[in-house]
Amino acid sequence: MKRFASFLMISVLSGVLTLAGYLLFIDKDNVLVEANTGIPAYTPVKMNSLPTGTNADFTEAANESVNAVVHVKNVATVRRSPFSSSTTQALQGTGSGVIISPDGYIVTNNHVIQNATQLQVTLNNNQNYMAEVIGTDPKSDIALLKIDAEDLHYLPFGNSDNAQIGEWVLAVGNPFNLTSTVTAGIISAKSRDLGMDSNISSFIQTDAAVNPGNSGGALVNINGELIGINTAITSQTGTYVGYAFAVPSNNARKIVEDLIEYGDVQQGILGIRGVQAANLPGEYNIEISEGVYVDQVEAGSGAARAGIRSGDVITRLDNVKISKFSDLIGYIGSKRPDDVVTVQVIRDGDPKEFDVTLTKYEVYQIKAIGLEVTNASTDELKQRKVTNGVKITRGLTPQMQNEQLYGTIITAIDNIEVRDIKDVEKIMEQRSPGQSISVTFVTPDGEKQKYVWR
Repeated sequence: MKRFASFLMISVLSGVLTLAGYLLFIDKDNVLVEANTGIPAYTPVKMNSLPTGTNADFTEAANESVNAVVHVKNVATVRRSPFSSSTTQALQGTGSGVIISPDGYIVTNNHVIQNATQLQVTLNNNQNYMAEVIGTDPKSDIALLKIDAEDLHYLPFGNSDNAQIGEWVLAVGNPFNLTSTVTAGIISAKSRDLGMDSNISSFIQTDAAVNPGNSGGALVNINGELIGINTAITSQTGTYVGYAFAVPSNNARKIVEDLIEYGDVQQGILGIRGVQAANLPGEYNIEISEGVYVDQVEAGSGAARAGIRSGDVITRLDNVKISKFSDLIGYIGSKRPDDVVTVQVIRDGDPKEFDVTLTKYEVYQIKAIGLEVTNASTDELKQRKVTNGVKITRGLTPQMQNEQLYGTIITAIDNIEVRDIKDVEKIMEQRSPGQSISVTFVTPDGEKQKYVWR
């Protein structure tokens, strides 16, 4: 009996110690681990194997990708102190890039190389090269670099239009300076608009882990094809929380080709202003919930010449389904001026089809007052009863967006007549920083107004 009691006491004591140990060392909810070394803290995660019957093999794609993804280091010349005229070179940041040709062309993000005075590129084999900036497109956050090298491993562009939601992908880059890191996930969404600024964006969304340092890296499919350039994450902590976004490869490829051939991005436009059909109020009596409702058609644009009208609902472009405005922006963003796009619309309940020749998007941003302008057509000038001017296309700041100035004609800046955006650019380049600016407007109602910004 005493022996049994001893065993019972030992069992109870063991159970108490086990429970106490669990509560003390394991059951710690909502604990945030921070380190003062600047090295990221890591927590173990549950690893899931591929679902039964899945034949996805990432090894070949990973091996090809790591040899084509590079580490980009941005070095800028900065002043040693506010009280000194001497300068020094300092590392501004690091990111990733993707080799897209055997002779050393590299695509990355514009924010990775912005303000750099020197760019160093390190390959997966630890070879270092100095890089030259061929061109940038801040609007899409794409930049093109070139290193002096031959016979490099590179990634071929895939067709991002063919990428499917749920498809396996790899994100390859250098997060936290951990070089040649590969993570896996799926495509979570397409044509995602993050609403980060006044531009409508059209990203591929993935749950493959992307962190600071991955910017400019590759998003590849299991065939090893480049289908996106990793660009952004949405997180309150600044690190990965399950959502990452990439510029689609079709858009990136078109930008790269433009920068090589023309030196800048050639942007084609349909020439319409619209809104998602699902966002229309009830009085429009639109029964379609997917598509882009055409609110206005630009005079002289390809859409106008083809016969598209206000009230049409765009549902497809070249057999690519258009559910929302970011679908349209993403697809047109992969095209150039003079490209012909087949536009399918619903008009008064009936389907119609138009072949639209895209026109060139020419704008100038007057950043001093937060407005973007484009050349006004002859018809638009006649409607306002003026002989010269440029047309406001959008506000660049929340304040100017609230003013709803679209279509307003600017006839003069600082009392100098403007006839096109080149006149505007010339005036702005000759102004002194901080100088007040006066702008003469003619509203869509024909009212003439003058404002001064100080």
